[in-house]
Formats: sequence, C-alpha cells, structure tokens
Amino acid sequence: MLNLLKLSKRIRIHEGFKDHVYKDQLGNNTIGYGHLITQEEKFSFHKKYSKKILKKIFISDFKKTIKDFNRHYKKSNLPAHVQEVIVEMIFQLGINKVLKFNKFNKYIKKKQYYLAAFEMLSSKWYNQTPKRVEFLIKILHNNNVR
Repeated sequence: MLNLLKLSKRIRIHEGFKDHVYKDQLGNNTIGYGHLITQEEKFSFHKKYSKKILKKIFISDFKKTIKDFNRHYKKSNLPAHVQEVIVEMIFQLGINKVLKFNKFNKYIKKKQYYLAAFEMLSSKWYNQTPKRVEFLIKILHNNNVR
C-alpha cells in the first residue's frame, strides 16, 4: 500500500521549491515544486508567489500523477516500493515520457528490477538528474531506503 503523504513529501524535497518562475534543466519555465508552466498559465517572471498557492498547484499535479499511474500501471500489481519509484518518475518526467521507457517498462512487468534499474542508468534522464535517479534505483533494489 502506498503511503501517499510520505511520497508527496519526498517528491517535494526532491523537486525543491522556488516561489518565482525559473528555468528547469531543460530550459522550461517552472515554478513551485517543479510545476511545468503551461502556455495557458500566466505567471510573471518578476513576481514571487505564495507557498499556499504553489502548494495547491503541487497537490493538483500530484493527484494527476496518481491518476496517470493508476491508468497505466496499477493493474500490474507491483510492490509498493516499485510503485513509488514509478510515481516519482511520472511526477518528474510526465506519463508520456515514462511510457517511452520501453525496456524499463518491460522489465518492471517481468519484475526484473535490476534490469529496470540498468535502463534508468542508461537514460538521458540519468544525465539530467543523476542523484535523484540513483536514489530511486536504491528504492527499486531495496525497499527499506524510503
């Protein structure tokens, strides 16, 4: 069973918090706890936003992440620690990018977590956020790390 409160706290820690618009590692406009700003959203570069507003956005993003996870992975009956890794991947990368990890997903389905971890290490994502990926791999290998 997933501990969503604990997972959401860990994701917030990994994302970090900024009360203003900033460019993420890929040059995308981002705010709060790693919220990717859409074209429809009107955030000003020269304004600070309250933590209360940005936490509401995080909660909305987190709920969407859980919905995406449930739609694509829940039926796989994965252990809680594996579900946590996938949920955090979806939060950081988006469901469409996680679904493109073809070999990773194949190994997850087969419960071959060491091979899934190897695919995580071999990804562009690892080059962008190596410490986070290494942390998630530790969880994948040893469910006591959470």
